[in-house]
Amino acid sequence: MPRKIVAPLFILMAFCFVAKAQEEFVPPQAKLITKFPFIQLTGGIIILRAQVDTLRDTLNFVLDTGSGGISLDSTTVEEKGFTVTKSDRTIRGIAGMKTVSFTYGHTLRLPGLKADSLSFHINDYELLTSVYGMKIDGIIGYSFMRRYIIRIDYDNQMLEIYTPGIFKYSRGGYLLKPNFSTLPLPILTVEDGKEIVSRFIFDTGAGLCFLLSKDFIEDSSILKKHKKIYPTQAEGLGGKKLMDVTVLKSVMIGPYKFRRVPAYIFSDDYNVTSYPQMGGLIGNDLLRRFNVILNYPEQSIYLKPNTHYSENFDYSYTGLGIYLIGTEITVVDIIKGSPGDIAGFKKGDVIFAVDNNFSKNIQVFKTLLQNTDARIKVLVLRDNTPVVISLDVKNILR
Repeated sequence: MPRKIVAPLFILMAFCFVAKAQEEFVPPQAKLITKFPFIQLTGGIIILRAQVDTLRDTLNFVLDTGSGGISLDSTTVEEKGFTVTKSDRTIRGIAGMKTVSFTYGHTLRLPGLKADSLSFHINDYELLTSVYGMKIDGIIGYSFMRRYIIRIDYDNQMLEIYTPGIFKYSRGGYLLKPNFSTLPLPILTVEDGKEIVSRFIFDTGAGLCFLLSKDFIEDSSILKKHKKIYPTQAEGLGGKKLMDVTVLKSVMIGPYKFRRVPAYIFSDDYNVTSYPQMGGLIGNDLLRRFNVILNYPEQSIYLKPNTHYSENFDYSYTGLGIYLIGTEITVVDIIKGSPGDIAGFKKGDVIFAVDNNFSKNIQVFKTLLQNTDARIKVLVLRDNTPVVISLDVKNILR
């Protein structure tokens, strides 16, 4: 009698298991919502043109995986008359920490897409505007990106936005599975005097290749002895920040290895990098060498080398901080002992032309000043008097 019962029970149990497996939920296929061009600035920074609510004015937003929210410039908020609510929340950046206010319940309108119920924190982006020579009205970060799959095509400067779901990645790339807080934190291998494996912030809003905290540098002793390091300056939340710049032997992200990578080193006074959990960040002057798919819903990032993959890095060093002040491209900062200092630049010099280029476009002038090892003729107006300065652009590889 027991033998007659065992076999039917086994068959019934097997049938139940199969039926349960057949009823497993399958996510829908990701669908393309829209695609549109973007603007790319020096350092690989991505600018998206968008509108807020029903306002006709088009605003400029930085697409920034290094931002845990979404924000608007304080001047833009005032001009558009948005309601401001004070808060006790703070944000931090490489040069400072501050309490921010919010403006709630807005709709972001991109070409072919409306994202509603967004709360923007408010920050002052006047410095970024003067750095890039373009009005920066805000930053698009995690609050927006978590809703979609976003493909960044640097070859054609196009952005594609998809619904969450099953996404078929093209062949020839690599799928990263970083840790996610509100920021993606992939594991990278960094090598110089020794090899170190650590997590770094994946930051499309940083117009550089690599940024390391001084604590990470000192505790890991990663740099070779007697390493050449040059004093410089960078801009970030809170203002300007004095840093050093050097060249790492290599940086490896997934299976992709880059050699002789420029890296900035800074004193992380506000622990932006959350050391020792992380060592720094990887920026968009390196990331732009891939076409990137940001799949925040699946907490993954797909990298595929593009036509910029083998381009040379920027090894130029002038020690000049130039900004668009009003309508004039002006020398504001000069690092003591730098090529710019030796050449004779003075604070307040207005750059009128670089190597016979009179475009008065700060993006063009910055690119021309990246001509490593070259002697560049710069025409400046000093006290309304034209002065020609010969600038020897240093190569930080030497």
